[in-house]
Amino acid sequence: MRFMMFIKHPKDYGDLQVPEALYGAMGAFIEEHAKKGQFIDGAGLLPLAKGTRVRLSKGKITVVDGPFAEAKEVVGGYGIIEAASHAEAVELATKFMQVHLDHWPEFEGESEVRPFELMEGPPPG
Repeated sequence: MRFMMFIKHPKDYGDLQVPEALYGAMGAFIEEHAKKGQFIDGAGLLPLAKGTRVRLSKGKITVVDGPFAEAKEVVGGYGIIEAASHAEAVELATKFMQVHLDHWPEFEGESEVRPFELMEGPPPG
C-alpha cells in the first residue's frame, strides 16, 4: 500500500538554521528505507515566503503570494512511502520523527500519514 506522509509544524522554520546533523541522519534514513522499497519519494519544502496560494472560494479564484501570516500550520515536507499496512506506515513515520527528535530536539511538529486512494481499472496511457 502506498501512503503520503505530510510533515507539518506550527510555524515556518524557513528562517532558522537546521542542524547539519539532521541532514546527515535524514539522508541515511532515506537511503536505508529506499533500499528496502519503503521510501518512494519525498522532499522538504521551502519557506512560506516562496509559496503561492491559488484559492477557489465563492465562485472566485484568487492568487496570493507568500508569506502567509494566517498560517496555523505549515506543511514543511512530504514523503511517499510503501508499506504492507497502515501500522507499518505509522511505524515508519514514527522513526522519521525520532530522527528529528535525536538531531533537532527543539523541533515541534507532526507527521500525518494517509493512504493513497486506490484507482479502479487499468493505469492511464
